[in-house]
Amino acid sequence: MFLSEFDRSRRIVKITVAGDTTTEDVSSGLENLRTLLKDVPPGFKLFADLSEVTSMPTSLAPYIGRIMELCGRKRVGLVVRLLPADPAKDIGLAIMSRFHYAPDVPIVNCATTEEAMRHLLDEKSEL
Repeated sequence: MFLSEFDRSRRIVKITVAGDTTTEDVSSGLENLRTLLKDVPPGFKLFADLSEVTSMPTSLAPYIGRIMELCGRKRVGLVVRLLPADPAKDIGLAIMSRFHYAPDVPIVNCATTEEAMRHLLDEKSEL
């Protein structure tokens, strides 16, 4: 599953990826995200909730890279990730971020929803 939504009042774009994620999920999710981001002003915060990913094949890496590039072109101001508890489910997000986001974009990886929300709602993180 891949779902994207925009909280206009908080300027947070949320991407939720869960379950056994497939190429079809991420490919169609990328198109939905592209449409959603048309109305999002620069400086938004991105919350990527990957906590419920069961499996994500490495073949999805190019699509994840395109998502990062799309958000980068829209001038994302902060990226907060909620990662799966099992580190084996990481397909190299940290390395991919170095290639697909500008070096000045802060990226925070979190272990809990509470930690992620603290970063997302922190007024000092407003850009």
